[in-house]
Amino acid sequence: MKLNPPQREAIHYLGGPLLVLAGAGSGKTRVITEKIAYLITEAGYPSHHIAAITFTNKAAKEMQERVAQLLNKQQLRGLTVCTFHALGMRILREEADAAGYKRQFSILDAADANKIVAELLGSSGRDAVFKAQHRISLWKNDLISPETAFQIAENEWERQIAVLYTNYQETLISYQAVDFDDLIRIPTELLRQNTALRHKWQLRLRYLLVDECQDTNTCQYALMRLLTGAEGLFTAVGDDDQSIYAWRGANMENLRLLQQDYPQLKIIKLEQNYRSSARILRVANQVIAHNPKLFQKTLWSEYGLGEMIDAIACKDEQHEADVVVGRIAHHKLIGGDAVHYRDFAVLYRGNHQARVFEEALRSRRIPYKLSGGQSFFDKAEIKDVLAYVRLLANGDDDPAFLRAITTPRRGIGQTTLAKLNDFAKMHQCSLFQAAQNAAALALLSTQSRAQVMLFMALLSDYRQKAENEDAGHVLQSLLTDINYENHLLTSEEGKAGEIKWRNVQDLARWIAKKGKEDAKTLIDVAQTIALMTLLEGKGDEEIDAVSMSTLHASKGLEYPHVFLVGCEEGLFPHADSVEEGNVEEERRLMYVGITRAQKTLTLTHCLKRKRAGAWQFLEPSRFIEEMPNEDVRILGRKNSEPIVSQAEGKSRLADMMALLDKK
Repeated sequence: MKLNPPQREAIHYLGGPLLVLAGAGSGKTRVITEKIAYLITEAGYPSHHIAAITFTNKAAKEMQERVAQLLNKQQLRGLTVCTFHALGMRILREEADAAGYKRQFSILDAADANKIVAELLGSSGRDAVFKAQHRISLWKNDLISPETAFQIAENEWERQIAVLYTNYQETLISYQAVDFDDLIRIPTELLRQNTALRHKWQLRLRYLLVDECQDTNTCQYALMRLLTGAEGLFTAVGDDDQSIYAWRGANMENLRLLQQDYPQLKIIKLEQNYRSSARILRVANQVIAHNPKLFQKTLWSEYGLGEMIDAIACKDEQHEADVVVGRIAHHKLIGGDAVHYRDFAVLYRGNHQARVFEEALRSRRIPYKLSGGQSFFDKAEIKDVLAYVRLLANGDDDPAFLRAITTPRRGIGQTTLAKLNDFAKMHQCSLFQAAQNAAALALLSTQSRAQVMLFMALLSDYRQKAENEDAGHVLQSLLTDINYENHLLTSEEGKAGEIKWRNVQDLARWIAKKGKEDAKTLIDVAQTIALMTLLEGKGDEEIDAVSMSTLHASKGLEYPHVFLVGCEEGLFPHADSVEEGNVEEERRLMYVGITRAQKTLTLTHCLKRKRAGAWQFLEPSRFIEEMPNEDVRILGRKNSEPIVSQAEGKSRLADMMALLDKK
């Protein structure tokens, strides 16, 4: 497909900082990848001086694949296409000394960080721990130190969490560990404070391309500014109408700040949509017009007017699921081989809405897949194995030490661990160091001491192997030595143990492959592994299944037929958002949902819904009322057309009879 004039202009513009306002479906990924190719082949930029930064591993992977189709291997050598977190990790690995860390620092996932917060809080209550963790994360994303957090705290709870933040950071440093927020925060602070390092990285990364700029938080925006310097050699791609992550620290103001911080900023708008029918875009444009605009933008397409948008009133959630699944089944029946289940998506505001749709799909034997399900890395068996890998890379990683020494069980209980923990605290050392210390070991019973010493000998042996031998071989050997397969088979019921062991073998194969491809030891692989969502989208392409997803997780995706369900006041827009005055963000979420659809869009809402065992009677979402009347067909409401008209019912029956006759 030929580039349109604004796309071409965005690719060729190198006169300074550029903001590409890319509407939904306007080909932004193509613009970024073609610009990378242009920079290397036409503008004379060596590939190792270019970095394209995305928000998700999936987006980075897609971009890498697209660039690989445009350039040869030689031209690609040294090119950086990665997430903000991966770039931060690279800077931090290289500048670990300046940051007061050793190069082999550990990266804690949310669960590890959660445990530390729970311990410091003295509470295992999920809500309390989540709230504290979320507050600390927002402070870090806003580049607010523990001291400043304490000074600006607005109430007693925030003051307590600021103190906890101080202790949490001290714990991380003593573990020689960082959490995900630190991967961007620490490099940003480093470049801000150290002129020599700042210049070094500005020279290293001469041209930056930043995807989804509206989703950057204060910290990410600061890092981008520090890397691009006063010249501002960058292309930022974003859409203020698709900013839906304020709850996790994203700051749409950054698009406004770009104009202030770079007065010479050029803005190019991509308004031609290559995804949806004109009617779907008309509805999207009219809904989003109710928000104040940072930049005026109107999406249009050459794909014809398209079908009416249906807004269906359902009796309750069971009826809603039956209506949606019935429509999918009918589409498939009539369309035959030309229609695939993967052409359909059911999008909802909250995960709790999925269950009733799953049941309806299962009862019709329609395959489906849930996005935003448990990631490979969140599985207990994967975390167990990676605890050993992390520990071989960094002995001071206390969370990894605790997990490894207790999995599989080896006769080391809480009493032993408490004694080691007390010693480590008193002597300000890690558990690993305590377990090697004769004075600490003397505090343990004879049997426990023997078990700890055996465990430490195992680690010592494997640390040497991990530094020198083939990564895959070392890991398989370790799994045999700790008898991990037997541990899974005996501690799990039914086939669960076998399934978990298969997952572990998937991990081992991937590590072996990574080790061979990149000539990396197990220690090297351990350093990058925490950032990878392993086997992400594994087999997604082959699965012919209906997609079920939250609206947040659907961003960036597209489907021929979209069902936007639960469009009721209190659910979408969400009651909390209405109360907190965040309706504009909810409206942007609706805009994202509408613009996922290519050919048909169906909105459903329930007249009543059960909450906490009691029926609630609900109003249709205000967003339906904001849509143009001439484009929306209201079905199932009082004094409106029925969900299936008599003529449509007869036609459906005739279609089905004709299909049966063919068979």
